[in-house]
Amino acid sequence: MAEVVLVHGIAQEQKSADGLEAEWLPSLAGGVRVAGYPELADRLWRTREIDVRMAFYGDLFLAKDQQGGAEELDETEQEFAEQLGREWLKRAAEDASRESDRVTARRELEGQTGETQGVRAALRPVVNSLVRLKPFARFGVALAERMVVKALRQVTRYLTDEDVHAEVQRRVLSLIDADTKVVVSHSLGSVVAYEAAHQLERPLPLLVTCGSPLGLRTVVYDRLRPQPPAVPPQVKRWVNVVDQDDLVAARPELVSMFPGAQGVLESSYTVDNGAKPHEAAFYLAKKQIGGPVGETITGHHSW
Repeated sequence: MAEVVLVHGIAQEQKSADGLEAEWLPSLAGGVRVAGYPELADRLWRTREIDVRMAFYGDLFLAKDQQGGAEELDETEQEFAEQLGREWLKRAAEDASRESDRVTARRELEGQTGETQGVRAALRPVVNSLVRLKPFARFGVALAERMVVKALRQVTRYLTDEDVHAEVQRRVLSLIDADTKVVVSHSLGSVVAYEAAHQLERPLPLLVTCGSPLGLRTVVYDRLRPQPPAVPPQVKRWVNVVDQDDLVAARPELVSMFPGAQGVLESSYTVDNGAKPHEAAFYLAKKQIGGPVGETITGHHSW
């Protein structure tokens, strides 16, 4: 079985496990290479000596008999999505690297009175506020809005739809066995991987999470399974990496939020992914991920 398991994030429903492996592996190998493990990088990507598998679940977000993602949320999901959007705005207001984004986010939050009638109507101003921030605004309002709504929808569905949740977990766990040394996860996939790790009956040497919303209180953290949240007992090392402008992610400091983190969870790393702060390939190409992956697989520290 796979020595390295990859778990993707949001907005991958039009792709496939094989396609995503081909997208992720060059970047992961690049991060391993710059961290000082060139031979391992070759084995990961050029010779494919190491078995790497993508745990794919994007197709679960396709609407039946349609090519696009399901559009409608029920009332409970709409309310959840609105709460999640507000958490992203708060994150930008407090932590965005650009002062203009912090000012814009604070102004948008202050302008939302909470008096909008109906949850569907309440979600609209949150989306409109998010697309005014630079990480989204560069796409143009129409595309940014579709991206925000899709992100909200998929995180919401995973955390609230029991059938989707169970099938996603099944697919990830089916790839992890005694040979698995590393699980690398991004975005919503970090929530998936974290919850899957709690179900493991054998040690997992390394869990990597990047662009992770695990620390977003109320909307994600308080819904994690099992409760209360804690470091998965079989995980021996957990590395969390975040770009300061990645609104999907929580703050980089997660140690205080997960009991059992001391000596296991390393969550102070920050990276700069430039104009695409949430881009998976940009995260994977960094030595902050390549180093722990290389050290875990080879047993040697080189960075």
